[in-house]
Amino acid sequence: MAALNPPPSVRVHLLESQTSYPHNAPSFGTRPPKLTCLRTVNAKTETDHTPSFCAPDLPISDAYPLLFHNSHGNIVKQMSTNEKSSNIVWHQCSVGKHDRQQLLNQKGCVIWITGLSGSGKSTVACALSRSLHSRGKLTYVLDGDNIRHGLNKNLSFGPEDRAENIRRVGEVAKLFADAGLICIASLISPYRRDRDACRALLPEGDFIEVFMDVPLQLCEARDPKGLYKLARAGKIKDFTGIDDPYEQPQNCEIVLQQQANSEISPCEMAETVVSYLEDHGYLQAK
Repeated sequence: MAALNPPPSVRVHLLESQTSYPHNAPSFGTRPPKLTCLRTVNAKTETDHTPSFCAPDLPISDAYPLLFHNSHGNIVKQMSTNEKSSNIVWHQCSVGKHDRQQLLNQKGCVIWITGLSGSGKSTVACALSRSLHSRGKLTYVLDGDNIRHGLNKNLSFGPEDRAENIRRVGEVAKLFADAGLICIASLISPYRRDRDACRALLPEGDFIEVFMDVPLQLCEARDPKGLYKLARAGKIKDFTGIDDPYEQPQNCEIVLQQQANSEISPCEMAETVVSYLEDHGYLQAK
């Protein structure tokens, strides 16, 4: 019998028939008693693309390679929706995010610190990590410059590569959160659509956007890396705040504001974030 290869952007469900599972079929928790045919539904449009084939004689491992219960209790085979990565399925593990959170006694999430260069993102990120570490909480900081030393070293600062830079960091941050860690991502991330795309990767409430609201004049006066000076001299192109825009968050969870005459310290800013985490139950398992 020919292999069953539904299109990659299809979610596959099993339909009832009069044929039971083979006796040597692996258990998937509660076995539906009579399953044979495959029903395919477009994952985006919910359009039914049910073919006319059934697989009564195929071994369960061949006909249904990876099956699991979804949130509605249905047995499903999850197919990739990425056109460049077809014929892949999600492998479900018996140890999940809830188990890891119970082990760590915290809730995995992403704290996304965004703002202009020189606004203090990295300093606050490290102060926040230190504060949480002192409370026995496991964190990891994804710093924009550090990431470009390895994972994203092949990316430029042009618009397309900047978008890809944020996409990759967002996916890595999602993995850290799924592992039960409090992931602190510290990046300029100037474009709102890219930050919103990262938010969409996580369950509602698990993406905490922190806006470093520091005026350009103050950031440029600090200029810790000398980048503003180079940008003003025309030696750096597409520099955020100079010749490339920064789009402020519209509905972020936390705003950390600082003016030229402000005496608020990075540690005090970090404690504002810690208070938010405490108030919203992230520093204990649920």
